[in-house]
Amino acid sequence: MKNNVISITPLIILLLVTQFYSPASSANNIATNICEYVAADNKKRLRSFLKTQHIKLRSIFGDVTCNGKNLLLFAAARKSEKVGKMIIKKLPKKTLKLFIDELTSVSESLGAAAKERAG
Repeated sequence: MKNNVISITPLIILLLVTQFYSPASSANNIATNICEYVAADNKKRLRSFLKTQHIKLRSIFGDVTCNGKNLLLFAAARKSEKVGKMIIKKLPKKTLKLFIDELTSVSESLGAAAKERAG
């Protein structure tokens, strides 16, 4: 009985450590979910997901990429108009100015919305 407890204890400790110290996989999972919601043009679920995770679009915009593109360009490429306009509203004007030309070449409507917001 005592030998069984001693051999099970390291296994339990390993499982606990693995469960609580995996921020990289959690961040990857969050980015994957965000990309899925953008691709599906599901503004409601994206907004709800960001709120439950306590994440702001401004803070993750530079870090999250979907298929090698930032969130705004990915939304334009996937023709996700609703989500694209939401992203445009949430980003700072300075950031939008950097992507207006590239955005307009992919989606004219999102490019026009970005131009209007950026001034």
